[in-house]
Amino acid sequence: MDRKIYILLGAPGAGKGTLAAAISQEVGLAHIASGDLFREALSKGTRLGLEAKKYMDKGELVPDEITIKMILERIARPDCDTGLLLDGFPRTLEQAKALDEALSKNGESVTKSLYINVSDEEVVRRLGGRWICRGCQTPYHEINMPPKVKGVCDACGGELYQRDDDTVATVRSRLDVYTKQTKPLIDYYDKIGKLGKINGEGQAEEVAERLLAVVK
Repeated sequence: MDRKIYILLGAPGAGKGTLAAAISQEVGLAHIASGDLFREALSKGTRLGLEAKKYMDKGELVPDEITIKMILERIARPDCDTGLLLDGFPRTLEQAKALDEALSKNGESVTKSLYINVSDEEVVRRLGGRWICRGCQTPYHEINMPPKVKGVCDACGGELYQRDDDTVATVRSRLDVYTKQTKPLIDYYDKIGKLGKINGEGQAEEVAERLLAVVK
């Protein structure tokens, strides 16, 4: 089967979800987000979904073997025949190697791993500035979309608050975890000549154009 298989990598706040949707539509790739895959398997009560649930209910990580099977079942669907974009998987070097091994059995391999490179400071700026209205849940951003009056919602006058995972300290902690997990993955794809590095800073349209240039 001659099809394009892309992987999208990037830190929290790099804009992967938005970019994945835009690129998939433009190039005609099936967008496969691992989070959606798990939710679908759980809601439908599939065999693999039920297996995964046993671990999730105990607060444990789902073993790579189950996740890989779930990915392989999904990419065997007709909408993936011409190509696909994996978003959120693989997350670790072990998962990348397991995916390569599984694909090789079908005579396939990853076409390219697309790394959206955003500086830590930019990620902190993007994520650490988010605030939400307690009343109507309208989102704001200190820099990109501030309210007219600090701490007060424009829409309903409600109090704005910052979620625990949007504080600067938490964002930096998430970045540390991401870097430790993902750097070996980036090095791996770089060594085998399958890493496409994209500058993820600037306007969303500009970043999408850079990404498209690498894909095309």
